[in-house]
Amino acid sequence: MPEPTPAVPAPRHVFVYGTLRRGGINDITRLRPAPRFVGAARVAGVLYHLGTYPGMTLGGSEWVQGEVYAIDPALEPVLDEIEDLGSHPTDEYTKREIDVAVDARVLRCLVYEINPRYAQPALRVPGGDWMQALAQQLPPR
Repeated sequence: MPEPTPAVPAPRHVFVYGTLRRGGINDITRLRPAPRFVGAARVAGVLYHLGTYPGMTLGGSEWVQGEVYAIDPALEPVLDEIEDLGSHPTDEYTKREIDVAVDARVLRCLVYEINPRYAQPALRVPGGDWMQALAQQLPPR
């Protein structure tokens, strides 16, 4: 009887909206293991300008623009380190799982949400698009 083929873990999905977006200073496409772009998406939330990076609070009537990637489970700890949830965690971000519509399907995605305490004094990013705000040179906080 042949040996059973080990199950390949299903990829996780992540919604990125700030520095991890393609072209951002932490561009997820440069990380390893390499993620696979799934599509552009948006989620209900508010995007805040925190200086050199943004933070998003979930919910409400505004939208935050971003991208969805399929990631190997080995990439998740790398993302956690970038978002200060790794070996020396802070309370700035919380990792959540939310449903995100991408094209004609809904995917369960990881998302890093800013602690509202950090967002309170920050400016909102008009249109909820960090990359567009950078291109328009949104003033530093």
